[in-house]
Parts: sequence; C-alpha cells; structure tokens
Amino acid sequence: MVSLDYVLVGGGLQNALVAAALVQQNRAARVAIIEAAPRLGGNHLWCFHALDVPAAAAPFVEPFVVQRWPRYRVRFPEYSRTIDEPYAAVTSLALHEHMVALAASSALELRLGVPARSIGPGRVELASGEVVTGRVVIDARGPERFGESGALGFQKFVGLELKVRPESAPREPMLMDCSVEQVDGLRFMYVLPLAPDRVLVEDTYFSDAPGLDDGALEREILGYAARIGLVVDSVLRRERGVLPLPAAPPLGVESAPGLIGGGYQGGWFHPTTGYSFPLAVRLASTIASASLAELPERVAALAVRTRRQQRFATLLNRMLFRGFAPEHRYGAFERFYRLPPDTVRRFYALSLTPADRARIVCGRPPRGITARGLLSALAPASAPSHPEPGTSP
Repeated sequence: MVSLDYVLVGGGLQNALVAAALVQQNRAARVAIIEAAPRLGGNHLWCFHALDVPAAAAPFVEPFVVQRWPRYRVRFPEYSRTIDEPYAAVTSLALHEHMVALAASSALELRLGVPARSIGPGRVELASGEVVTGRVVIDARGPERFGESGALGFQKFVGLELKVRPESAPREPMLMDCSVEQVDGLRFMYVLPLAPDRVLVEDTYFSDAPGLDDGALEREILGYAARIGLVVDSVLRRERGVLPLPAAPPLGVESAPGLIGGGYQGGWFHPTTGYSFPLAVRLASTIASASLAELPERVAALAVRTRRQQRFATLLNRMLFRGFAPEHRYGAFERFYRLPPDTVRRFYALSLTPADRARIVCGRPPRGITARGLLSALAPASAPSHPEPGTSP
C-alpha cells in the first residue's frame, strides 16, 4: 500500500493544474497523478481569456501556455467585432510535457496507463488490485462522468488542426463565426492560428442532441477553410467533444475529508459554455493554498461562490434552449457580444457583477426570442444530475 499527501485521479487539465500549484507551493509534497491513458491531457486544446488568470496563479499556469494573441474577433449575420482582450491556448502535448518535466524535478509521481477501479475518501483501488492512499483524493476524471440525464442541451464540436500555407493563415482568432448556415441549433466556426503554418478550425454547435457526424463535419470544416482563404496542405490532428449543459447549477458533490470532486464531473465548469479553465485555476489555487485540515471548508466555500454564479448561467441556458427556435439561437450571442468587453470577459470567467447581469438580461430582447419560450425559460429548473463519488468509470 502506497501512502501520499495528495492522490489525483485523472490526468486532464484540472489535476495537472492542481499538481503544478501544489509543487509550486511545496516541492516536497507527495503528490501522484493516476491516469488510465498512457499520456496526460488526452487529445485536447484549452483556451482562455488571459485576464481570467489572477496574478497569483500565473506562475503555475504560464508554463502550460503555448500561444497568446492580443485580441480576437466574432462575426454574426448582421454584426462583427474585434475585442482587444488577450486570449491564450494550452495544448494537451504541452500539458503532458510540462508535467513530465515537473515530475523529474520534484516529488510528483506520474502513474500512467493505470486505471482506477474504485475511489473513496483517502483511498484509491487500482485495476491491478493495488491500493493507493492519501490524505486527500481528488477525483477529476472528465466530463463523461457528469452524465447526460441532467442536460438541457449540449455544446459539441469537431475540430481539425490543419497544416496551411503560411501566407493564407489568419493572424488572430475568430472565436465565433455565426455567418455559417444555422443547423442543429446555434452553429459557429471557431478559428485559432496556432503557428504560422497551423490553424485549428472547429465546427461547433449548441444543440438539443449530443450526436455528431464526424465525417460530414470534417467536410464542412474543409469547405469553410477554403471559403476563408486557407490553403490546406494536410490534416495534422482531429478532435471532438460533447459537453452537457445543465438546466440547474451542477455543483452538487460537496467536499469532504479525504475526497474532493474536481473538474467537469465535480461541477467546476461554466454551465452556458462548458468553459472550465478559470474554475480549474481557482480550484487548484484553493487546494494548493489550504492546509489539509482546512481544505474541505475552503473548497466548500469556493463551491458556494461558484454556485451563485452558475445559477445565473443556467437561467441563460434555459433562455437559450427554450426561448429561441434552434435556428435563431445565434441572436442571443449576437446581442451579448455588443456588451462592454469587461462584461464579456467576466461572463466567461463566471465572475459577473450585478450590473453585468442587468446588462445581459435587460434592454431590447435578442432577435428570435419568443414570449412563450421566455416564460418556459423562467419556469423552475429540474434538479441536476450528479455522478456518485467513489464509483468506477
């Protein structure tokens, strides 16, 4: 039986940030990441608004960042805008490489290709039968464990990382291009220039159903790339994701002595967008700065503050999915992106002020919203679904 200070189950963004923050705080802390796959991070790319990361967290976040841009763009059928706010990207490859380097220079242990059979307070049983104990276990095994039964809708995407001729590549990200045909709900293209000759293009939907036709969407992406002038040499990487978006605040797994639910499955995500980076940073900072004795109380307090913000975000979900016909949902974001940049940033960071909330819901209604749908959106939400802590995948 192996005994540690912190046992982190799941090698995605959340636990990588937790481990990095813990090592920065105390390089002698006995920390292990247990990951079923042979590599950390999976096949993902995470982006965030750079001002979402507080200065105190920058030292453990910065080594993961592979690209930054000073501004980004959005486009709708009747409106476009450039927002002068910095934006940044983290790749799964950079995450894996940084964690390997960190393990080589600290007490961090990486146990890769090792599935967990069961998890409980202070205890993890591996598929091999080995038991790993720790003073606290953090279970962050990904969005698929959150479940779909509590979902009002889904944010889903297929993405292609393309090798392109450098002269054809854009200079700044396009976060939301809703000028494309609106099918299967709100649909937009997301364009991210990762290097002079590499561009990620994602076909993204806010849809009522989770299904994806990867082949059809890849053809749509390549067609769109040609229309915006990208000269594509090859496809370097493919990715896909389906994130359930709830009708009620998703935080329901309370911290307890010896066990914390982290990441998407613990409810630490933006209910309207599936965006998890700011909350992953906050949870990592909280865990690293708290003593083991005060950790449950500190995490519970953070959860309460987060739930207040999520309550408003799930109201927006109900408005988006119930208040609009699917093909008119883009109108909600078209109106939203006319708001001040600070409000836009605080929305994504789940740190809205009362004035921000008023700006978002008051004033002229978005194009496409219906009175019947609005009344339905304001009806009480059903209770969310949560994974049971301690169960195996």
